[in-house]
Amino acid sequence: MAEIGREIANSNPTIVIVVSSDHLNNFTLDAQTSLAIGIADEYVPLGDMGVPRQSFHGDRMFAMAFANYCSETGFDLTPVEGIKPDHGIAFPNALCNREGRAALVPLYLNTVMNPPPSCARSFALGKALREFVETQRPHDERIAVVGSGGLSHWICLPRSGDVNEEWDRYVMDCLASGRGEELASLARQDILHDGGNGGLEIASWAFVAGATSGATGRSVYYEPLKAWWTGMGGVLMNLDA
Repeated sequence: MAEIGREIANSNPTIVIVVSSDHLNNFTLDAQTSLAIGIADEYVPLGDMGVPRQSFHGDRMFAMAFANYCSETGFDLTPVEGIKPDHGIAFPNALCNREGRAALVPLYLNTVMNPPPSCARSFALGKALREFVETQRPHDERIAVVGSGGLSHWICLPRSGDVNEEWDRYVMDCLASGRGEELASLARQDILHDGGNGGLEIASWAFVAGATSGATGRSVYYEPLKAWWTGMGGVLMNLDA
């Protein structure tokens, strides 16, 4: 994780988009929002999992512009402001944006909600982000996209504690080898069977696959971390500067 964080920081992004599910901290069952984007000027992390409650500045104009672009291209991306990013957003941001030089834009694919965003929908939304950046944004603006979530884990189910290393490595290899469209083709029931209900979080991996449009990458680490009941891994994508 630290290596990926350093690589992202060294690329000098002006904006860091962290894509994750919310873990019933900002979006409860009373408001089951599936797709949302943070539009606040500042974010203070929730502080779960020991993440420091250090504030980070946002980019309201970028986030609202993307939300408006999405509304014209078939996506209802809900703008949200009064949120405190939990570990899904705040932890990767703390690793790749330690000094807070880049603006944080949280983007939520809420896979804990029912029905959850599909990998196909997430892949298409990632493609929309790339098109938005390439056609609507200044050429000198540098955007880092971090997909947070997954891999296999079963939450409050009989298989809690299981890790499917074979499936985890398949997901990572799809992204690293430029076969991201295979992730987009994964059906919900197949993910639930092979990766558990927590494995639905690979929607964020599908988003990155869409945003990087067939680019390849390299697997930086993987561990079937059974003490945490989940497979942990990371892929760093290769993109032209």
